[in-house]
Amino acid sequence: MSSLFPTYQRLDLHIKEANGSTLIDQNGIQYLDFISGIAVCNVGHRNPFVQQAIEEQLNKVWHVSNLFHLNIQEEVASMLVDYSSGDAVFFCNSGAEANEAAIKLARKYTKRHKIITFTKSFHGRTFATMSATGQAKIHEGFGPLLQEFVYVPYNDSKALEAEIDETVAAVMVEVIQGEGGVVPGEKHFLETVQQLCHQYGALFMVDEVQTGIGRTGKMFAYEHYGLSPDIITSAKGLGSGMPIGAMIGKAHLKEAFQAGSHGTTFGGNPVALASAKATLMIISSPNFLEEVQRKGHYLLSELNKRIGDDSRVIDIRGKGLMVGIECGEYAPVIIQSLKEEGLLTLGAGPHVVRLLPPLTVTEGELKQALDSIEKVFSIKHVTV
Repeated sequence: MSSLFPTYQRLDLHIKEANGSTLIDQNGIQYLDFISGIAVCNVGHRNPFVQQAIEEQLNKVWHVSNLFHLNIQEEVASMLVDYSSGDAVFFCNSGAEANEAAIKLARKYTKRHKIITFTKSFHGRTFATMSATGQAKIHEGFGPLLQEFVYVPYNDSKALEAEIDETVAAVMVEVIQGEGGVVPGEKHFLETVQQLCHQYGALFMVDEVQTGIGRTGKMFAYEHYGLSPDIITSAKGLGSGMPIGAMIGKAHLKEAFQAGSHGTTFGGNPVALASAKATLMIISSPNFLEEVQRKGHYLLSELNKRIGDDSRVIDIRGKGLMVGIECGEYAPVIIQSLKEEGLLTLGAGPHVVRLLPPLTVTEGELKQALDSIEKVFSIKHVTV
């Protein structure tokens, strides 16, 4: 009998080793990992450069808390500022914490309470971020949620126009909805979100927890659309598996987050930041992001070529190396069949097979994955 709370539906796999794009279970069976810790291990499992940085930091200092100055905090914050539209960074431990900080900052800065998010969004599982999430299944069983969150349909500019006014503190949006089905935002819609925020004095907040740190072929996915958010949240891929989150905001927001207004014991931990610094150095190296875009284009085009005409495939969509294959009720069966072929994938909602390979995935590994996907879809008895 397990001593763990049964809060996760786990795969029937016990992982004993991970390296690059490969996971090895307790029986020595190898799997090609197109989950990447849910878009976390963007530079591959146990990347040697990141591992060396972690080991070097372990020989210096592990933790002293935010009562002290840490140079590495300033270094990583400066990198994130350089790679984003922001000017200041708050470090925490996860994507939910980054979004929690963003919600607190928006309310404190604007002195308003209402926040607009979108149906099928996902922003975390704390009470504030759960309240911000536009999915009833995430809310069930927890009683009254945090007040003054309003959900409008994603990619629906008119619905947003009808809801926003001078009482809104912020609009929080995913540029590509991850858990909601790998649904990219339409350019006009995202531009409208930004324009309406400016018009009504609300903060424009972009949740880049899953899409950021190179996943879509840009450091942050909002760059594809020429946007300039007031607040960006990041986590997952930032630490290559070390627990870290970051909220990045524009300079004028600093006045609302003075000493004592928010905090964390472990946020900005030097070991996690050593991992983040090394990860950012890899992602920002010459041609890295161009290669992610090239590999993403290859993956999408090959998927369309190989399975696009299959009657079970409703849509194939995504950006960079964040790809969803919408196949309705067949999705769970296909995910299981791919596992049996040695390819690990995951769902995005009940109807989408999600592919999140490491950004360092090789062409050979992409071809191996594509061959497995094509084989599974060629088996006509794969039905519900």
